[in-house]
Formats: sequence, structure tokens, C-alpha cells
Amino acid sequence: MDPIKLMKILVTGCAGFIGWKVCELLLQEGRTVIGIDTLNEAYDARLKRWRLEQLEARPNFNFHRLDITDRPALRNLFNSKFDAVMNLAARAGVRQSLENPWVYYETNVTGTLNLLELCREFSVPKFVLASTSSVYGEAARPFREEVSTDRPLSPYAASKKAAEALCYTYQHLCGLDVTIFRYFTVYGPAGRPDMSIFRFIKWMAEGEPVIVYGDGTQERDFTYVDDIARGTVLGLKPVGYAVINLGSDHPVSLKRVIALLEDLLGQPARIDRRPAHRTDVPATWADVSQAKRLLGWEPLMTFEEGLEKTVAWYREQRQWAKAIAVGPD
Repeated sequence: MDPIKLMKILVTGCAGFIGWKVCELLLQEGRTVIGIDTLNEAYDARLKRWRLEQLEARPNFNFHRLDITDRPALRNLFNSKFDAVMNLAARAGVRQSLENPWVYYETNVTGTLNLLELCREFSVPKFVLASTSSVYGEAARPFREEVSTDRPLSPYAASKKAAEALCYTYQHLCGLDVTIFRYFTVYGPAGRPDMSIFRFIKWMAEGEPVIVYGDGTQERDFTYVDDIARGTVLGLKPVGYAVINLGSDHPVSLKRVIALLEDLLGQPARIDRRPAHRTDVPATWADVSQAKRLLGWEPLMTFEEGLEKTVAWYREQRQWAKAIAVGPD
């Protein structure tokens, strides 16, 4: 199976942060992309609609508004015959999954099962799954793909662990070629508004208090979205079955993030400190040696440059972006 010949690709979650960038890259490479998304209100849908507008102006992109939990609607779409399915649709967010764990399992587990079963039924040869570094919980750092992920700390992480297990089952039983990516704290222009980078930029730019859980020394392996998209597309390569970290391999503390944003925005942050959340881990850190070995991938964007690009996007789009809801405190 030559990845160059995988020309017609179904991308779920195409209006999502990562899905949008993956679709852009696939279209740049001359592939036909069928994108699906629910455009739901899991977070402010204005961002999703903005991303989708960027894609709909491109040739060879076709959009269908549907839910991956709707198996009959998905089956009708699969009659189009795809060369690969990239399941980037998900209910994401660690803290939010405590409030409604059922919707996380419906999308992340049942939705993945629907797609895997349809790949089997329609003989689609390649499947790519978006997973998360959250499955590592409090494992020893740096996180390596072979360590145990049997102790997830949130329903979100547990749902992604279940989706990974289903992928292995279908690879084993059906010979489906599967690449699973564990993403590490993705950021960049038009990013998710419930994530710290977007929230911090908006709060500081609009003169609002910056809410920080814990003492700010916690570290995250922030990874720029273009690097993530490039690695995900490389995942169309045949691997049999592989779980691969995509991260920056350079954790950064929240204190450092805020200090950099103060310089970029030219104003000090007013910190509103809250107790640490029980679902948060002290630090994440990706070992990316497997991505280098299997895909020839490594991150290219420095955190400082990526943060500068993200701030620039917010300033360019501020007229509407400043009204985006960043989710519950």
C-alpha cells in the first residue's frame, strides 16, 4: 500500500483544530478530501465555522455535516469508496469529561467502532486514529509508547484508551493497517478555546484575569499544530499497527508561557490562582523517537515562534475572536 496512491481520504472532525490543518495539508498534496463534522457546541462553534470556511474555498474538498455515532448515515457515505479513513473527530477535554462522560464514550468509542466496522465492510485499507497523551496518566516521563496506559485519570483518557484497543482488535482480525497518534497539547492559530494557550492570550489581550490552576510550575509538551498535521499525514504510511507520540519533546511550564505572552502582548498578566485540579498531571513530555524512526518526523517549530504566530492570529481576528467563549472556569 503506497501512501502516494491514497488519493481519496475521509477525514472526520474536519472543522476541528487538528482536522482542519490535516485537510489543508492533504489538499495541498493533491488528494481528494471528504470531510465530516457535526459542528456541535462542545466549544464555541464560531471557530469551527471559520476553519471550515478556509477549507470550502479549496478544490477537491467535499463537506458532509454528520455525526460518527450515526452509523446508517456513515454507511451511505462509505459507498463513495475511500482509500483511507482518518478519525480525528473526538470529544476532547479532561475536565469537561467529568461533567458528561457518556457523550465522550458515544463519540470516542462508539464512533470509532462504527468507522472501524465500516472500514472492514467496505475494505478500506488504512485507518488513522487521533488519540491523546492523557492516556499516560502519571506514568514516568518522558512518556514512551510501550509503557502501561492502564490507569487513565479522566473519562476522556479512558475513552481514548478504549478506542485504541478497538483499533488493535480490528488490525488483528481484519488486517486493517492502523496508525494511532498520541498528541501532546496542540496549540496554534485558531486553536481550541478551552485550552490554556487560547485562554491566556484572550484574557491578557482583553485585560481579564488569567486563571491558573495550581502554582504554575506544571509543564506541558506544547506542540505546534502544523507539526502535528504533518506527522498525521505521514501516518498514512503502511505500518501494520503502530502507536506513535507526536510532541515537541520540550516541556514548558505555565509560568514560562505567561511570561512569554506578557512580552508578546506588552502587558502584565493579572493572575487568578485556583486549586490544582485532580485530573491534571504535573507534567507531560513526549519521547518522539518512534515518530522519527517510523515516519522520519520531528517537530520543527520552536515554542517561542509558534506562540508568536498564535498571538498574531488572535490580533488579526480579534474583532470576532474576542467574543469567543473559552469555556467554564
